[in-house]
Amino acid sequence: MNDYKGVSYAQIPGFRPLLLDLRVPSGEGPFPLVVWIHGGAFLFGDRRFLPETVQPDSVFDALIEAEIAVATIDYRLSGEALFPAQLDDVKAALTYLRASAEEFNLDADRIGLWGESAGGHLAALAGLTDSAISAVVAWYPLTDLSVIDPHNPETPMAKLIGGPSAELPALAAQASPVSHVRAAAPPFLLIHGTADEQLPHSQSEMLHKLLLAAGVSSTFLPVEGAGHMFTGHDDIANLIAVSVAFLAQV
Repeated sequence: MNDYKGVSYAQIPGFRPLLLDLRVPSGEGPFPLVVWIHGGAFLFGDRRFLPETVQPDSVFDALIEAEIAVATIDYRLSGEALFPAQLDDVKAALTYLRASAEEFNLDADRIGLWGESAGGHLAALAGLTDSAISAVVAWYPLTDLSVIDPHNPETPMAKLIGGPSAELPALAAQASPVSHVRAAAPPFLLIHGTADEQLPHSQSEMLHKLLLAAGVSSTFLPVEGAGHMFTGHDDIANLIAVSVAFLAQV
């Protein structure tokens, strides 16, 4: 495996350099690529670490074992910049990786996105607004800002857009994946715990139904009794395997 750490993919005036780590399987290639986007309510999180309920590096190791390269990326948190900065950063990383595909032995025509929580939201949003994404896996994502505590200025969603969604409906819609569903969207796999109290599984179910209605290939996998980050579920390794198998097919 070739391991590239701390690669600077964007330098935005007034902000820290944005970095990514890239792992590429050994072999002839070029290899398909999955971009992992970390969660953390848009307030926390680190490209290097998986959720605390997931075995360290297990997602990345599973992708490499399937001969899929994986990039894990920084993006500006909501305390640094308001939306759409986070989506802009994901797209900047994609632009950099496509431009550098030959250098890193990547297949620029086979790029998937995989994120959890806030990262699942960004994966879905980028997948719906970038016409060249091959597939999206979103674990317990936020998909509609308007229906979660819309009058509260202290929620992570309000901090993302700069105020309660009820007061900023146009911006809340712009930041909601459900607003960007299109017939040409890539295949989606949505996995969400049915006992998630932070982001109810109806968030994934709603996006899934809209994708199907638009004629998009979408799979919704509810995880019975699991909370946010799949707490209370004893086989996260299988959810990783299902996700990797989905990404390997497209």
